[in-house]
Amino acid sequence: MKLTINGEKKELTSETMTVTELLALQGVEMPDMVSVQINGDFLERDAFDSKVVRDGDEVDFLYFMGGGCSE
Repeated sequence: MKLTINGEKKELTSETMTVTELLALQGVEMPDMVSVQINGDFLERDAFDSKVVRDGDEVDFLYFMGGGCSE
């Protein structure tokens, strides 16, 4: 299966994979802190276990970062 993940083309050996499995395969730490976008659409977190990524999908993992300035 060929995917584009965060703008990088990847070829995976598995033909079917859920978003949860993809997050694990890609070594995403703290997947509960990541938003996932597939082909431009945001995926609800409760669908990670059931949504299957397909050959040719564009997947983006969006990480939330805290920060600010201290004065």
